Amino acid sequence: MEQQAYWAIGIFLVIYGLIVSEKIHRTILAMIGAIAMVLAGIVDQETALHHIDFNTLGLLIGMMIIVTITSETGVFKYVAVAAAKRVKGEPVLILVALAVITAIGSAFLDNVTTVLLMVPVTFSITRQLKVNPLPFLFTQIIASNVGGTATLIGDPPNIMIGSKVEELTFMAFINNLTPIVIVIMLVYILLFILLFRKQIRTTSELKENLMRMDTSQIITDRGLLTKCLIVMGLTISGFFLHQTFHLESATVALAGAFLLLLLTGEHKMEDALTKVEWTTIFFFVGLFVLVSGLVETGVIAELAAAAIDWTGGDPVATSMLILWMSAIASAFLDNIPFVATMIPMIQEMGQMGIDNLEPLWWSLALGACLGGNGTLIGASANLIVAGLAGKEGHPIRFVQYLKLGFPLMLVSIIISSIYIYVRYLI
Repeated sequence: MEQQAYWAIGIFLVIYGLIVSEKIHRTILAMIGAIAMVLAGIVDQETALHHIDFNTLGLLIGMMIIVTITSETGVFKYVAVAAAKRVKGEPVLILVALAVITAIGSAFLDNVTTVLLMVPVTFSITRQLKVNPLPFLFTQIIASNVGGTATLIGDPPNIMIGSKVEELTFMAFINNLTPIVIVIMLVYILLFILLFRKQIRTTSELKENLMRMDTSQIITDRGLLTKCLIVMGLTISGFFLHQTFHLESATVALAGAFLLLLLTGEHKMEDALTKVEWTTIFFFVGLFVLVSGLVETGVIAELAAAAIDWTGGDPVATSMLILWMSAIASAFLDNIPFVATMIPMIQEMGQMGIDNLEPLWWSLALGACLGGNGTLIGASANLIVAGLAGKEGHPIRFVQYLKLGFPLMLVSIIISSIYIYVRYLI
């Protein structure tokens, strides 16, 4: 291995270790790591820019703009309160309803945005019913990561995989991941009911108070809501058809975002662009360049060769290795840098003689997205919910979450293992 490869590994491991320690913001670290790769001469600036996946960035920015404007209408709060009233204020059924809404929202928005919208509504409902909000928040963390697994746009790992692998279209993600996500979600709903039904009881009087809530005042701007729903409908239709028209998913998302800005007027533009999570976007930029150092120096190729040697190139063993390694790693590390490292490794395996990479891609997507449920630091959505809960005086402790989250994560990975084996490997 050349000296530059050792420098690339050293920079990568130092930055990764600091990201895990959470002492310094991960975006600052990723960008410093990227700059270090260029300054050390491991990659030049042009090569670094070539490795930045602008399809991933465009898709994230476009969806962030659409969701920011739509959230101003109050529609997300309306859906949650209407669902609570539909189940007659029964706490365990509200818990299930909010989990299902979170899962569906996370599939078509993204899981961080979905929990940001759902958590304040959850506190509003649990305060009225005078029940412990933590079971509701726990189920929403789990549901957001499961729902985000179902589609190309639901979770950053899927966006990254879809951007790098041309044949994995929006419809391919739905056809291959949505069926197993539905099964996992149904199993989880049964487990949620068993785990929490005795912890969240309330009185008939408090249920009646909730039923008297006036939902007609929640939607603040019906005209804006109409425009948002039309654009969201067009954008999601565009995702279904993007391969037919030879368009990248980022083009569809950005077209939807700027059509909505055109319809709503330029006064919305500044606010919408301010609320784009630029820290997340720059984190991705830094990460792509950081990983490019490992790709360009041949480190990733050597890791792929080692994995093939270990499994003998057997499709079943390789798929299971990637699924379980992704899940365990994503429970304790940020799944985004992990997936950024794994993508070129799987591509390298294709160059080394593994003909059918499809089971490996779906194993990576399922492991990375579902593994995020294992611990409180496993996914961005988990940390956002914990932060919001702490502000409301209901802190979620790491060990408290681990006792429930890790066993549930293992259940989903066992189900995924059976699914991958039966669907792709028999």
